[in-house]
Amino acid sequence: MRSFAPYACLCAMFPVVLAVNFDTCLQQVRNGDWGPTGGTDNAGHPVSNISEATAITYDLCLVACGASSEPFNWSIFSQQFSAWLLPYLALVSQLPFGANNRLDNLVSMLLTVGSPTLAAYSLALTVLNGAWVAQRFSHLSYPNVRNAVKILSSLQQSSFHIITEESLLASLIVLPENDDWWTELVLWLNYVHTWSISAVASILWVIVAYVFTVVDSFEGVVTASTLNANGQAVGSIFIWLLPIVVGWLQISPKCDYDRVHQAMQRANVIAHVATEDGKSTLASNISNRRAIALQKGGGDIHSDERCTAPIFNYARFLPWTLAVETVYYAFREADEKSDSRQPVDLRAKWEKRDRNEIHPANRRGSLSQVAAYVEPTIHPAAGYAQNRSRWGPGVVSRFLLAALFSLALTWGTVGAAVLVAFYTPTKGIACRSGSYLIYGFLSTFVWMIMVASSVLAHYSTFTISFKGRYAHTKSTRLAGIFSIILRKTGKFLASVNAVWIVLACLFQFGSFYDRCWCNSSVFYLGKNAYNVIDVGPADVEALNAPWIAGVGLASGCAILFLGFINILMNPALPD
Repeated sequence: MRSFAPYACLCAMFPVVLAVNFDTCLQQVRNGDWGPTGGTDNAGHPVSNISEATAITYDLCLVACGASSEPFNWSIFSQQFSAWLLPYLALVSQLPFGANNRLDNLVSMLLTVGSPTLAAYSLALTVLNGAWVAQRFSHLSYPNVRNAVKILSSLQQSSFHIITEESLLASLIVLPENDDWWTELVLWLNYVHTWSISAVASILWVIVAYVFTVVDSFEGVVTASTLNANGQAVGSIFIWLLPIVVGWLQISPKCDYDRVHQAMQRANVIAHVATEDGKSTLASNISNRRAIALQKGGGDIHSDERCTAPIFNYARFLPWTLAVETVYYAFREADEKSDSRQPVDLRAKWEKRDRNEIHPANRRGSLSQVAAYVEPTIHPAAGYAQNRSRWGPGVVSRFLLAALFSLALTWGTVGAAVLVAFYTPTKGIACRSGSYLIYGFLSTFVWMIMVASSVLAHYSTFTISFKGRYAHTKSTRLAGIFSIILRKTGKFLASVNAVWIVLACLFQFGSFYDRCWCNSSVFYLGKNAYNVIDVGPADVEALNAPWIAGVGLASGCAILFLGFINILMNPALPD
């Protein structure tokens, strides 16, 4: 029996720089060049006759073959790269961006690729918010309610504020002169980022390439080198991109900063406010403030909220919900007073109109009367809470539902890739499957800290009143600092993760992982590690079940997520 310890020490001290040829190495082992032991079958069991070995132990692999990888094979690399990875990289260009600078667009792309969990979460939140705001206003019938739902849903990609002072919001809702404001803003926001020829071509390219390469992987001739470089797992781990792109194209988010900014400016030019003499005037004659306007500042804490790329909807979730609530309560009060046939000017009589519409005369009054028309008149004990939650209603249920589907999409696709790589000889967690696990864990971790950052950023806006002044507490200031730290950490990790998953795929296609340590599943098998070199028909046939399961799991999760998006999309609007 020959000892391999001296050779192992030499390999550790003087790394082999020459490329490895595992077929030649196995033939030398079979010829007995390295002694009668160390050969195994493809299940890791020692063989009695070294000439029958189809695999070798990890220790013998280091000695006989070396620690380097197999040589780069351009034909295998180009075939696998163009079939499995290139279509997805092209599909990334179809993601909606729309930020007002290129750096924010680049960051949004890195966040999407680096954390598909965050990308899916923001998409799920968008459709959940759209369904929620439509349901929230569904029982109201005051003029412009339907337009309000459309506008608030469209502004999910924008950071905006609601101003109730000086009766700005009340005037916008109550005065009949502002009907044009609601109509025009809906019209100007009704631009579509939808199915272009390039988007359809990219999506079809991914689908066709995925189907063809999956079929080819089952039908083609499989060898040890092509088996390890096979992109079956790569196709599964990137399939999450398909429902994300299709979902955003269907929603058509209003994320073009310039167009949204111009739409708000045009609408606010025709906004009216009430005056004390009972006549309305253009808001521009009073001040530069408007009831609904885009945020211009907010500091570094709220920088993600101001970025219009849809992936940052996670950061706007809580402030957007509170803004919707402010508008909803004003509409609700006006709706209930109109249902009671109460005009804005209490000294006037209720004017009737055909078709159950509210006569414009019932919606006019002085500044104080308009302000009072949207204020609650019933005691909070009767159900009208004056001190509303600073977090907003229904945020927990929407968060949990969005988190559930985004995690299912992430780990359904990552799990499929791990499943395929795990059962590819040698079975176990190794370089390929480990790379996918790292990608999945980092994706989830980035999502967690980015969501935590958004919660802390929202908490940092809480203030206390002291002698008429509002000030931040020590806890809110600390929350703002930690929010910035978490957000920057998350973006850095997402960028690293995006680069990592692309490199991991290139390593797989370029034979970088075809080395003793990776092929022997040392991390998983430990001292029992072995390297399968000669792949037989039985091994290939055994791969059919995990490969089919991987394709089914990844495709099923993608279809399930897209189905969830389509169910909630385009909710019924108030009449």
